[in-house]
Amino acid sequence: MFFLILILGIISGSSFLAITALGGNNIEFIINGGYILGNIPLRIDSLSGWMILIINITMLTGVLYGRKYIEHYKTIRANIKLHLSLIVIFHISMVLVCVVQNFLAFLVVWEIMAVSSFLLVIFEYWKKETIKAGMNYLIQSHIGILFLTIAFIWVISITGSYDFKSIETFSTQVSPAFGITLFVLLMIGFGFKAGLVPFHTWLPYAHPAAPSHISGMMSGVIIKMGIFGILRSLLLIKGNYLIIGEIILTVSVVSGLYGVILAIVQHNLKKLLAYHSIENIGIIGIGIGIGTIGLGLNNTFLAIAGFAGGLLHILNHSLFKSLLFYGAGSIYQETGTLNIEKLGGLIKSMPQTAAMFLIASLSICGLPPFNGFVSEFLIYSGLFAGLKTGSFALSLFLILVIIGLVLIGGLALLCFTKAFGIIFLGSARSEYPRKPKEVQTAMLIPQYIITSIILAIGLFPQLFMMLVLNPVSLFVPAIKTSGASIYFSQISILSNIGIAGAIIIALSAGIYFIKLKVQKNKVIETSPTWGCGYTAPTSRMQYTASSFVKTYSSLVKPILITKKKEAKTTNIFLVETEHSSGTYDKIEHYLIDRNIKAFKKFLYKFDFLQNGRIPSYVLYGLLFILLIILVSYSEDLTKLIFNFF
Repeated sequence: MFFLILILGIISGSSFLAITALGGNNIEFIINGGYILGNIPLRIDSLSGWMILIINITMLTGVLYGRKYIEHYKTIRANIKLHLSLIVIFHISMVLVCVVQNFLAFLVVWEIMAVSSFLLVIFEYWKKETIKAGMNYLIQSHIGILFLTIAFIWVISITGSYDFKSIETFSTQVSPAFGITLFVLLMIGFGFKAGLVPFHTWLPYAHPAAPSHISGMMSGVIIKMGIFGILRSLLLIKGNYLIIGEIILTVSVVSGLYGVILAIVQHNLKKLLAYHSIENIGIIGIGIGIGTIGLGLNNTFLAIAGFAGGLLHILNHSLFKSLLFYGAGSIYQETGTLNIEKLGGLIKSMPQTAAMFLIASLSICGLPPFNGFVSEFLIYSGLFAGLKTGSFALSLFLILVIIGLVLIGGLALLCFTKAFGIIFLGSARSEYPRKPKEVQTAMLIPQYIITSIILAIGLFPQLFMMLVLNPVSLFVPAIKTSGASIYFSQISILSNIGIAGAIIIALSAGIYFIKLKVQKNKVIETSPTWGCGYTAPTSRMQYTASSFVKTYSSLVKPILITKKKEAKTTNIFLVETEHSSGTYDKIEHYLIDRNIKAFKKFLYKFDFLQNGRIPSYVLYGLLFILLIILVSYSEDLTKLIFNFF
């Protein structure tokens, strides 16, 4: 399976290298889709190539990790074979999404991607919560497809063409307001897949329900298909980029803030990471929004910094988020739980997993010298440059965006301080089924590969910024002419930061090895640390995940819905009981739950139809046949009535 994915990766990934070598020129094929689909153009430009490169990296590391992770389910071999086959279909469908540019064919491959990923999510189909999460994901995927279909039909009705290029023709033929409306329809359709707020509610259920390698793939690449769709729409729609950019920025800042606010209060590790996917999609969106505003203002630096930061963060997020999910999978296999409240002290038994989880945590917080810093630095550069545009209203808007991005970074730091500290430091807060140990080497290798790329981007950003040059040039052609000096100045700044980071790491490693050398022949005595006066400390005398963020939770209480579960007992003697509390997504409550409840209430009004009486069901059938006949002859009946009068 790994070699099949590797071959697919080499074949599809070579397209990016070919385009890079050709200086950004597109590769195009036309295939015959028969009477129904007609001619189907397959176009690979720099944007498609960049996304395919990211897909291949994530899929290869995911399959490397998953082929050993899945051995945990060795009792269901038939399911494993189907699961592995679906991964190949899933991979092919994502690559096709990046290259197919016929509306009908695109919807077909988009549907294949949705269904294959749904089947991968419900691998543990015997669990009720897994099926519920999978159905939630599948339904919301199809709501997104509905919006895409409406947008495509609108374009076809105006232009008569199924080719993606007709979107550009459409935007030039209609008023600017209709162009913006079309973009909003496409953004909603692709936004469901990307997990933008308020279309995000499937993520916190699908990610925890799926096996960890699938969670890594979904967060690493499938939600990026939504971002790819938005970027492709921007390339084709010629409209008021200033308004479009402000729409993207507003939705993205709300997504980033809302995602991280909810992430902090989660107790399930994979649910916490799922909300951070929403947060990082927000950061990517901020970069794209800044770039779009730059196009609207004809501000080359703004456009370059925004699109370069956004495109690079797509790669960065796929790396550190998949690494975090693989770490979560390793923790789950060794402890049997993802409840942060029950974990602790794992750094002693799983030091390699802890080290890589820490690097991924620092990366997602945007700290140097790791990859997250590079892309966020570019986005910040664009935001600060936007303050010099001269428009007071826009400057005020960008100040609010900067404040939002700062809050996102600060809250992410709080969240991962909690997550790493509670999971890996201290001592275990509960009894594990068996003593945890480091996972097998085959599961560590893909994590080391990702860690190496994370460090490479952080220490040598110039290499990866050159890779993203061609995709950015699709949006900002001036990057290769008048904007080249601006772009290379940013590369120079980040290179210097990378060199400083490399020196710090080298010095730290040097000091550590000197310490080991000095202590090599010394006898080291170990004893318990001071217990603050307690002679018999227990694991309960530690911070829990809830207590660590208690002050924060009280501050954001108005935004959250808190649900408490208390075990009731009538016993007058003290017995062991369990109380728990958790938070619930307010948007999900008001936007989904209440509407579903109202819809059910409406359907219950027709309960009388399902009465169990055979004559009633026969009558329904006769009425249906009569309706079909009336519809078939409706035109003749209409003419007859008009002639009569």
